[in-house]
Amino acid sequence: MNLSKTIWIGRISLAIVFIWFGTLKIIGLSPANELVQTLLESTLPFIPFSKFIIFLGIWEALIGLLFLFPKITKIAFYLFILQMITTFGPLLIIPETVWQQFLLVPNIVGQYILKNISLIALGLIIHTQYQQSKAINK
Repeated sequence: MNLSKTIWIGRISLAIVFIWFGTLKIIGLSPANELVQTLLESTLPFIPFSKFIIFLGIWEALIGLLFLFPKITKIAFYLFILQMITTFGPLLIIPETVWQQFLLVPNIVGQYILKNISLIALGLIIHTQYQQSKAINK
């Protein structure tokens, strides 16, 4: 399989995850909603959760859609990185919700967050390939 096809598999994978998880937030069925609400109340209690979760769901779904259009990879990547940074907030801000014991034993919520490291790696690969192909085509 060539690199171009592999990158498309990566793009589609990110799109599926972000559109799916974003949609679940929008319709109120995301298993992450409680975690998001706890984090929001701990950091920005003046923002109503009901409005924030819709915004976050749209944001995530948008990221997924943008990754399907190679010409706007740069925009998708920067929105993606911003969103990924925020997903690690609970690890530090509300650690009791993500760690079973000592900081190296995550519970299922912590595992859910830590798996984002692999999404970040995939996003970096897609962005790097996009930048390199852009440089070659100049």
